[in-house]
Amino acid sequence: MKHRLPRLLRTLVLGAALSPVAAVAMTSAIEIYHDPSCGCCVNWIRYMESQGYTVSSHEESAMAAVKTRLGVPANAASCHTAKIGGYVIEGHVPVEDIRRLLAEHPDARGLAAPGMPMGSPGMEMGAPQHYDVVLIGKDGTTRVFASHGPKA
Repeated sequence: MKHRLPRLLRTLVLGAALSPVAAVAMTSAIEIYHDPSCGCCVNWIRYMESQGYTVSSHEESAMAAVKTRLGVPANAASCHTAKIGGYVIEGHVPVEDIRRLLAEHPDARGLAAPGMPMGSPGMEMGAPQHYDVVLIGKDGTTRVFASHGPKA
């Protein structure tokens, strides 16, 4: 018993120290709302699955109501809306931006890739374009979080 107690204490101390990292790693479930007829939404769902996420997909014909309920401002809107780790993810946001959001845990509503930028995940058809992923603030304002694609 006396050998097990130090090991248990080390495990608890290390577990507490690593908890933010563990929390990010454990956030692998994502809920995605999309129009039933949207092909690029299905492509983004497949992309997220290929990146190790467990997807819960909800077909929703009233996407405007979903965006309003989740606090997506009109200037940040895209075709699908997701929820992960207490954040909203709007549109074709790359997984590295989602992982950064979850790791940094800013006081915000979430991220958006406004519109449907060519070359973004799920939109790999056509010539890739430069696009920004924006952070949606709690007050609905947006600011650039990351930039992708060829320089404009």
